[in-house]
Amino acid sequence: MADKLSIFKCNVCGNIVELIHVGGGTLVCCEEDMQLLVENTTDAAKEKHVPVIEKSDAGVTIRVGSVPHPMADDHYIEWIQLLAGGKACRQFLNPGDEPVATFPIQADDVSAREFCNLHGLWKA
Repeated sequence: MADKLSIFKCNVCGNIVELIHVGGGTLVCCEEDMQLLVENTTDAAKEKHVPVIEKSDAGVTIRVGSVPHPMADDHYIEWIQLLAGGKACRQFLNPGDEPVATFPIQADDVSAREFCNLHGLWKA
């Protein structure tokens, strides 16, 4: 089994789940094992997918890419997640939204993940 907060995807129906408690066994959907998604492994433009983390007095802002990511109906960021100080916070996005999320959290050690509907899971 994978680590806590690992992301899995069903290659049949597209369901995506996050592991919040590590137990035994295998995650199954549509009668098939779910695929463990590994961050930053898709062959895509890194400058449009790797999250950029900015800390301020207001909290942590995460922008998707050093070059803005498209947010069209057929290609967009589904969610942005902040991992900080034992917390996991997620902002869901829709086509047309700006690919940015701000979380009112102060923490020294932070990381961020985002999920692109075409190019998968990315982390910084």
